[in-house]
Amino acid sequence: MGNRGQKRTEMVDELPADKRACSSLDFRPSSSNSSVQTHMNSTHSIHETHDNDMDTSSSASASSRSEGEPERDSAYGSCDSDDAGQRRNNLRDYRDYQRQRSSGDHGKFKRILTSLSEESEPSGQLAALTELCEVLSFCTEDSLSSMISDSLAPLLVKYAKHESNPDIMLLAIRAITYICDVYPRSSNFLIRHDAVPALCRLMVFEYVDVAEQCLQALEKISREQPLACLQAGAIMAVLNFIEFFPTSVQRVALSTVVNICKKLPSESPSRFMEAVPILCNLLQHEDRQLVEYVAICLIKIVEQVSQSSEMLDELCKNALIGQIVHLLDLNSRTTVSRPIYNGLIGILVKLSSGSIVAFKALYELNISSILKDILSTYDLSHGMSSPHTVDGQCNQVYEVLKLLNELLPTSARDLDAQQVSDKEAFLVNCPSLLQKFGMDILPLLIQVVNSGANLYVCYGCLSVVNKLVYLSKSDMLLELLKNANISSFLAGVFTRKDQHVLLVALQIAEMILQKLSDIFLNSFIKEGIFFAIDALLTQENCSQLMFPVFSGIQLPFESSQKLASKEVLRCLCYAFAAGQSATASETGSCKLEKDSVHNLAKHIKTNYFAPKLYDSEKGVTDILQKLRTLSTTLSDLVNMTISNDVPAQPEESFYCILHQIMANLNGRETISTFEFIESGIMRSLLNYLSNSQYLREKCEGQDVNGHFFVVEKRFEVFARLFLSSSEPHSVDLPLVVLIQKLQSALSSLENFPVILSHGSKQRNSYAMIPSGRRTLHPCLKVRFVRGDVETCLCDYSEDVQTVDPFCSLDAIEGYLWPKVSIKRNEHIESSSCAMGQTDSLPPDLPSNASAGPGESLPHMEHDSMSTDLPNMQEDDAKLSQSAPEEAVTEPVEQELHIPSDPDTNKEIQHPASCSNEDASPKLVFYLEEQQLDRTLTLYQTILHQQIKENEFITCSKLWSQVYTLTYKRAVKPIQNNSQECSPSEKNFFVPDNVRAYMQYTPFFSSMFACELTSDLERSSPTYDILFLLKSLEGLARNAFHLMSRERVCAFAEGKIDNLDGLKVVVPSVPQNEFVSNKLTEKLEQQMRDSLSVSTGGMPSWCKQLIASCPFLFSFEARCKYFRLAAFGQLQIQSHQLSHSNSGPTSDRRPSSSSLPRKKFLVFRDQILDSAAQMMDLHARHKVLIEVEYNEEVGTGLGPTLEFYTLVSHEFQKSGLVMWREDHSSFASGTSLQAEDMAILMSPSGLFPCPWPSSLNTSDDRFSEVLKKFVLLGQVVAKSLQDGRVLDLHFSKAFYKLIIGQELTLYDIQSFDPELGRTLLEFQALVNRKKFLESVCEENSPPEFDSCFRNTRIEDLFLDFTLPGYPDYVLTSGADHKMVNMSNLEEYILLVVDATINSGISRQVEAFKSGFNQVFPIKHLQIFTEKELERLLCGEHDSWAFNELLDHIKFDHGYTSSSPPVVNLLEIIQEFDHGQRRAFLQFVTGAPRLPPGGLASLNPKLTIVRKHCGNWADIDLPSVMTCANYLKLPAYSSKEKMREKLLYAITEGQGSFHLS
Repeated sequence: MGNRGQKRTEMVDELPADKRACSSLDFRPSSSNSSVQTHMNSTHSIHETHDNDMDTSSSASASSRSEGEPERDSAYGSCDSDDAGQRRNNLRDYRDYQRQRSSGDHGKFKRILTSLSEESEPSGQLAALTELCEVLSFCTEDSLSSMISDSLAPLLVKYAKHESNPDIMLLAIRAITYICDVYPRSSNFLIRHDAVPALCRLMVFEYVDVAEQCLQALEKISREQPLACLQAGAIMAVLNFIEFFPTSVQRVALSTVVNICKKLPSESPSRFMEAVPILCNLLQHEDRQLVEYVAICLIKIVEQVSQSSEMLDELCKNALIGQIVHLLDLNSRTTVSRPIYNGLIGILVKLSSGSIVAFKALYELNISSILKDILSTYDLSHGMSSPHTVDGQCNQVYEVLKLLNELLPTSARDLDAQQVSDKEAFLVNCPSLLQKFGMDILPLLIQVVNSGANLYVCYGCLSVVNKLVYLSKSDMLLELLKNANISSFLAGVFTRKDQHVLLVALQIAEMILQKLSDIFLNSFIKEGIFFAIDALLTQENCSQLMFPVFSGIQLPFESSQKLASKEVLRCLCYAFAAGQSATASETGSCKLEKDSVHNLAKHIKTNYFAPKLYDSEKGVTDILQKLRTLSTTLSDLVNMTISNDVPAQPEESFYCILHQIMANLNGRETISTFEFIESGIMRSLLNYLSNSQYLREKCEGQDVNGHFFVVEKRFEVFARLFLSSSEPHSVDLPLVVLIQKLQSALSSLENFPVILSHGSKQRNSYAMIPSGRRTLHPCLKVRFVRGDVETCLCDYSEDVQTVDPFCSLDAIEGYLWPKVSIKRNEHIESSSCAMGQTDSLPPDLPSNASAGPGESLPHMEHDSMSTDLPNMQEDDAKLSQSAPEEAVTEPVEQELHIPSDPDTNKEIQHPASCSNEDASPKLVFYLEEQQLDRTLTLYQTILHQQIKENEFITCSKLWSQVYTLTYKRAVKPIQNNSQECSPSEKNFFVPDNVRAYMQYTPFFSSMFACELTSDLERSSPTYDILFLLKSLEGLARNAFHLMSRERVCAFAEGKIDNLDGLKVVVPSVPQNEFVSNKLTEKLEQQMRDSLSVSTGGMPSWCKQLIASCPFLFSFEARCKYFRLAAFGQLQIQSHQLSHSNSGPTSDRRPSSSSLPRKKFLVFRDQILDSAAQMMDLHARHKVLIEVEYNEEVGTGLGPTLEFYTLVSHEFQKSGLVMWREDHSSFASGTSLQAEDMAILMSPSGLFPCPWPSSLNTSDDRFSEVLKKFVLLGQVVAKSLQDGRVLDLHFSKAFYKLIIGQELTLYDIQSFDPELGRTLLEFQALVNRKKFLESVCEENSPPEFDSCFRNTRIEDLFLDFTLPGYPDYVLTSGADHKMVNMSNLEEYILLVVDATINSGISRQVEAFKSGFNQVFPIKHLQIFTEKELERLLCGEHDSWAFNELLDHIKFDHGYTSSSPPVVNLLEIIQEFDHGQRRAFLQFVTGAPRLPPGGLASLNPKLTIVRKHCGNWADIDLPSVMTCANYLKLPAYSSKEKMREKLLYAITEGQGSFHLS
């Protein structure tokens, strides 16, 4: 562990709560308090792991554990291991030993039994009991028999009542505890002899140790005999004096009550109801585990009495509701685990359902504000606060919606009329409470539905809205809906397909029209609700509308609630019904009457909508008519220019129409989503921008370059108009308004399915294909059948094979091809295939088969080898019959790392490209006569097909069905129709490579060449929206290019007469404007699913859309997707399960169990050499590297982060000749000494230094530069893989090269502003000369002022060398000695080419080759340049006082209000940039914060008081960087603290020592 300053012994010695020393009474480990934990393992064990989280990565135990895991894998997992016989012998010897030992124990028990029966002296009794306890401490269950237990029981009970001798009592009770622990069935005999009443009476005994031992004994007995304990009054016995015991003993007492409450009888409720007051008081306890035990007891009690209103009212008298509401508050000091939290909400559901007292109390306690906070957390964090946001009763939002439904009773729809009427009367008499409730809840419900909630959550939200609208009077309803945009909300709901959802939406619409018809009728028409309702009546009327009805595909994966171990599809009628048992609601039939939706729609249309609206022309609004007219006009003008082949584009006409469209979109009259979609504006804009090439396979006509010229010209006009705000009162740019309209339309139209497995119990499966390995997810059953006419392939159809669902078709082909292919000479000898050859093929994958070239064997880490074997064998017995029998020998609990992309390992292990023969597919696969897409996994292909064919997909059927895959020989390489859209992809070859940099922005030449997603028809309006958003995002990203190019053209045409007019100011469009909250939430849900062990386990739209339109998803969601795609299964930190949202980037420090750790020794004076050695050893392996420095004791997170910082600085030193700023030694060919190398200052960021393309790589200097770039690529990739932060400032242009984008002349300004600006001005002069030559007659040469800022080009005395690099000769020849006006254009082209292409291409390729050794660099293409900087180098975080308070922990003598803490925070805020960097490096090891800032620092920054004796002012602060732990003395003044802190952070760098 890295320390600066003194060793933090107090933290090293601290142990978690479950590892503290046991009480002196606990002779036997199994009877200690830790045994209590077993009762809660299923509910909150995962939440306990982070309570005392400490960085122990450097400990020997951690190292030995990580290195030992593969050995355990081989020992337990191998079926044919060499030492299998030896293990069997050891097991036999062990059993013999246990048999002999049990026989000896039997003799001891008989002797002790005789002594206890016959001994009359207390001393003899004491000795016998002591010996009995010792024997029980070490014996096993085999040592005891029912006969011995039955004989011991009455004696032990008798001695436990020996009140005259406390020692005898204590030992007797301890023996009772031990015997119940060793032989649980002995509880039956003890019960028979009244042990429980005796123990209960002894709880009031004066000796504390006897009482504590009674608690231990009762806890053991209650596990087996809870009913007997209840009848004997054990609950009150253990609770009456609980306050007098320490916390550890209180936990034992509550564990006893938990055991009893789990089996409460339906009769005699008084036996447990009397305990409720004490339990309610205990809810205020500070101990989290104790509170959770109490909560479990109360949950069980409320469940038992939920049918009795009297009992529920009785519960409410004990301040139960107030205590629960306090615990549910997100700001509560005591936090509980997620299942317990949901259970507490469930208590309120049952109380409010059956008790009018509880109903009133919840309103008076302002429960709506707490529920509002819960819903807002769900929506704003995209579900990150809980991994269970889609899972049945574990779904917090689902529980909240049940409570909301209970708090809004409606007599028309509820059963208990009397109680409902009382509740309604209360709300009628207290309208202010109902209004407050509605104001809190309604906006959040709308937000949750709009964010892409699944069907059940959507229905629950609508039910609450429906009841709220029903209960509100007209004036209150108007106030509630004033800012809710309810019309747009309902319009979106009507795109759902489920009849239950549609019926509730119609009920809401009817109630609003009934109460506020005059106010909302027009908005219902404007938002398309009238058309949606009409479409429900006449489907054919809807076909002409683009606004979809019946468009959503709702899968039961999304909507089903997994409430038991079996999968059930619960009808929505019962989802939120009160008083329904789970069984009844699961088996009940649907309550919806036939044609109920149709009838209600007809009723609304008849009663509320005028007949004139039925006319399609009159039923539309004026603004929609205007937009349709403008859309038609724009399309006609575009088509006219294409058909007439007009050489000069009518820019002014286009500009005029676009200006009118913009004015309408941004005008005073609002445009609804329905109007925007129906107007056709989107398709017209796309046709305009693409020059009518949108949706066409390729450009038509010969003049491809002319087409690109037109497209870029169109974008220039569009940018000029939409990136400038002509309206002074307008806040947003017109482009932002258009984007917002498109986002709203996308949320209404898109119906990408979220397919979830609901976290079914993980069990072992064996995937025979592709590489014979065990998986923790189910496998698909596949039968391979040869195509009918395939005579040159063998038949392989005799067996059903188990296939890894997430493997690619290439991997399946790799397995199948050797088994079905026939050698060429055999084919020549026989005209038909020998069908009998398949008989010799093994039915299963051999146990010693190795992985194919594209597959790696799985890394399995065993977490336990305990008592799960019977369950595991039972699960494995259910495997496919074709799975090998050897596959049932490993335990269930193991962690499996699966490559996210089947090609990932191939790229890492074989960087060189394969031959063309190997790369082309050999087989083509068909499923039900449909050829399979090779870019999808088999799972994605099957899902894609079933979604199209079926309305519902049953999860069990998906995995149990046998799929028939037909294979045929591939005649020729299959062209991939679903290409990922790579920014660097070129579909049109430009003959002159150099001139391409001057002519067209690469984005516009490739934007129409890719398919966005195969899940959408290209003619659908959703596809239009996505493509238009993609175009606008490209426009915003390339705005500087477009606007600069327009200014250059304006200068050429004489519209600008001054070169200073070329400067442009680009308005910024916030990147988050392009983010779709709904799609982001869907992707988050999909990544949280248990099947998302790779991107292949998600629907195909996820991968395709994030590749083609990554801007649609939030940066945080893409970070998670990136880790999943690049590294396999998500590494989710345990602290993400808490209430607080720790931010999206907690992957900075992966969990210790995710990757094996490797230590590496580093020499501070040879940082780059050490880095090179490290990468040579570990770049190609998925290991977590931890650094320790030579002759220093520190290791772990802090030293490792500092190592990456030091490497970053080494790469920025002068003399390496890697970067543009470092060209001093380039000319001379000399290298600087290490001590002379200074850090390069690069305000615009680092960009590669150009080297002549004519220079051979054998040149020593250039060869060293390339090696450095290879190493840099390895270091950058490894830092991303390990979650480390770098201190490198690359230029924006270099980031673009990293992610495969091409650079142009306009990019040069981003890293060399002076050169870029000068070249742009030169280009403007060249363009003006060309323009004048084109407009003048041939006989009269133009008079052109060729001056550059009042100086002739010739007088600049420029030669054909690269500016700043006199040795870099651009070209040679008599005409290329000096630059003049005639050769200026060629000079510009050559300089641009040398600067951003030929001069740096080999360095960039070297960087990429080094990067690809760790993981494929293509995974970074989903980020922008700014996001890559944030991902690699962390945050430039704000240091606001409140933010510091929120994200810093104060402990061990300090609180947030302590004077030294206040002084420290003020000092930190006053630091300049350099001092903050130094402070961060001092405390954490890195000068930058990880992505997410202070909020995502893990471990959390902790400040504690440092005890310094009598005089604190002479001591210095010290830190433990591995734990981000600052020990700060309590200085006498702020000035003294600043002095000592600055001294420590400047002088304390550069080493890790203990003092």
